[in-house]
Amino acid sequence: MVGFSPHSLSRARLACHCTLSLFSGRPLLSCPNAARVPFRRKHGRRSFAFFGGRRRFSVSAASGSPGWNNHIDAVKEKYDVIVVGGGHAGCEAALASARMGAKTLLLTLNIDRIAWQPCNPAVGGPAKSQLVHEVDALGGDIGKVADRCYLQKRVLNMSRGPAVRALRAQTDKREYALEMKKIVESTPNLSIREAMVTDVLLGKNDNVEGVCTFFGMNFYAPSVVLTTGTFMSGKIWVGRTCMSAGRAGESASHGLTENLQRLGFETDRLKTGTPARVDSRTVDFSGLEPQRGDEEISWFSFDPEFHTEREQMCCYLTRTTKSTHQLIKENLHETPTYGGWVEAKGPRYCPSIEDKIVRFKDKESHQIFLEPEGRTVPELYVQGFSTGLPEQLHLPLLRTLPGLENCSMLRPAYAVEYDYLPAHQCSRSLMTKNIQGLFFSGQINGTTGYEEAAAQGIISGINAARCSDGKPLIVLERESSYIGTLIDDLVTKDLREPYRMLTSRSEHRLLLRADNADSRLTPLGREIGLIDDRRWKLYQEKQARISEEKERLKSVRISGGDLAADVTRLSAQPVKDFSSLESLLKKPHIQYKILDVHGFGNKNLTRMEKECVEIDVKYEGFILRQKSQLQQMVHQQHRPLPDDLDYYAMTTLSLEAREKLSKVRPQTIGQASRVGGVSPADITALLIILESNRRSVQEQRRQQLLTSVKDESGQVKSKASIA
Repeated sequence: MVGFSPHSLSRARLACHCTLSLFSGRPLLSCPNAARVPFRRKHGRRSFAFFGGRRRFSVSAASGSPGWNNHIDAVKEKYDVIVVGGGHAGCEAALASARMGAKTLLLTLNIDRIAWQPCNPAVGGPAKSQLVHEVDALGGDIGKVADRCYLQKRVLNMSRGPAVRALRAQTDKREYALEMKKIVESTPNLSIREAMVTDVLLGKNDNVEGVCTFFGMNFYAPSVVLTTGTFMSGKIWVGRTCMSAGRAGESASHGLTENLQRLGFETDRLKTGTPARVDSRTVDFSGLEPQRGDEEISWFSFDPEFHTEREQMCCYLTRTTKSTHQLIKENLHETPTYGGWVEAKGPRYCPSIEDKIVRFKDKESHQIFLEPEGRTVPELYVQGFSTGLPEQLHLPLLRTLPGLENCSMLRPAYAVEYDYLPAHQCSRSLMTKNIQGLFFSGQINGTTGYEEAAAQGIISGINAARCSDGKPLIVLERESSYIGTLIDDLVTKDLREPYRMLTSRSEHRLLLRADNADSRLTPLGREIGLIDDRRWKLYQEKQARISEEKERLKSVRISGGDLAADVTRLSAQPVKDFSSLESLLKKPHIQYKILDVHGFGNKNLTRMEKECVEIDVKYEGFILRQKSQLQQMVHQQHRPLPDDLDYYAMTTLSLEAREKLSKVRPQTIGQASRVGGVSPADITALLIILESNRRSVQEQRRQQLLTSVKDESGQVKSKASIA
């Protein structure tokens, strides 16, 4: 890749952790056959087995028998890693751990709800798609399953730069869960068990030893990953009515919060919600705006084996009306948040419809998307319409939307509040600071979204396996990946609302694009044992083709002809004689496909590889400049901030950043960067403003000095003439 080698981002340094950074030294993880590294930890032989599994399980002694305890000891279940929770974080954690050779146990409340998508059945979107690509580049599965189970795919922000383009897939909810369940069930070294974990078991040195379930069953392991989602003391609200549940139709988990509090962890409450589902057969689509998928399908996974072309379904766009807004305003007091009986914070960037009406009073309407939940079910997901209003108001509210005037509601909307543990209690490896071997991932850390959960899950799974095996832990620096940015934000800032990944949260987003995720992270995935020989060969061949093509574009030159004429017409810039193909690609509005049209393209490259080449060539200068800015940023941490800065006047900062900085009044850039709600992109903007102010002051002083010199010169001349 232009600006850095394919391997530079996988280089690591070893201290107490093994860290991945854009500017680190040569790799310290070295395994020629990393995909087949054996796991060192060994356990004694066992004589039991689950039914249908590899071992027989038999306890015949009565409870009063003297030998009962001996039988219990004989069937004591020991593992290398235990993962609690079978959601998107739990699946990635368990799969990563097992594939690295660790004997892994996945404990979940309901095996039939593994990798369930309780809210919008979709994967990707701005910044989230970068996370999915990065998880895939490391050897994870969320992207592969989405590529197999999509209903529709679209690349968003295509009119903008490559840093913010994002693939989004509407997925078949049931098919997605079944596909991921098959993968989990068929993975060697990975066992699954239904259980509700209530206690974390500790050893004498405050290290984790395992977990205890509601029914008193102990499972032992030196590494435990908690991925509890919205289930810890979960409570569902519909208007003023509530019930104990982690999500609709599934019971909450009780006891674990209290156990963690006794172990010294701080806990708090967060809230999220999901909209009603309507029957597609009762919706009039004739007047709605169709939102069709892309004709050319894009993929999350870098592995072509999982690229499955299938017929796409259509989504539709409708909007709220004056009647919608009026009905909500009249009943705000009936919602948990505005009624005052729920104080937990909800997601800022995925607000309920009542939050939108209150916070954006100047807007006459809001976009609402109707999206299918599967190929064989009539359910439509009403995106952007989550609410905490009583169920009696749901259908009247839905029927204020154009196209839904006669709709039938299949499932009501609800809000859910749950316990989480502020992630500043974790290190960047996602291991807790207080307890050796205990890791947190997903919504327990205060995030929202399947993609954020999966990204944390694969890192915690990798590190749980390495911790169990006595190896140094992996840390991704924020300049290496969106995953690194996500985790750094979580553990550095005291966040008190659900965290959602945004492209604006990364100051390095031009370097951290979706198209180059494999060049940044696949070498690391290989080194730690998640990328097998087949996948590694595919990666090496791809990088070789891209490198050769960029050299070819530099060497091939043209003079005149149809290609030059077309480039001149499209870019409005003349083409000089003997111009290289590389120089043509650097011109505005010129894409690689124009080379294909005129026979100068490379037929051996895939569409994704041509896109990589085009971006690397076209944005080479910007990429080098951003790397330079990144290096300067390191030296700016102790730069003082003037006391009289007017943050509210800095319109390039986000509104949240202006509010927080005005309130805290940090003394240095480093301190400002640690203020909750201030993103790295805000710090970059602040540095630009400070530099602009410095130059303005410097220019004023220079002008004053020139004026002073002129005045002194005039006085000297005047005295000379008098003399």
